[in-house]
Amino acid sequence: QVQLVESGGGLVQPGGSLRLSCKASGFTLEDYAIGWFRQAPGKERDGVSCSSNSGGSPYYADSVKGRFIISRDNAKNTVILQMNSLKPEDTAVYYCAVVTRCWYPLTWDGPFWGQGTQVTVSS
Repeated sequence: QVQLVESGGGLVQPGGSLRLSCKASGFTLEDYAIGWFRQAPGKERDGVSCSSNSGGSPYYADSVKGRFIISRDNAKNTVILQMNSLKPEDTAVYYCAVVTRCWYPLTWDGPFWGQGTQVTVSS
């Protein structure tokens, strides 16, 4: 069964960190570009970061540049989003998805995506 499953969300105080994981099953994640997206209540879904499958530089939205780091653990068929210096405006449901390209505008256009994990940044 082809599946992407996000994990690692939770409640964190401003300035804290979270590590999100996107684990694939049923296909080899290394063969695909993987994007992270987020959607806050009442707002449109935004592209946050992307890891290319072709060795290109990762993509980061301006709002997270310098704070978030995307990486891959191919042995675990997983993409990681390390989120540091979190702000209340980072609060959203975070999704990972297969995408066709890793540059702006990051577009949710691939065949597979996860169900999301909630990130809440609040004191």
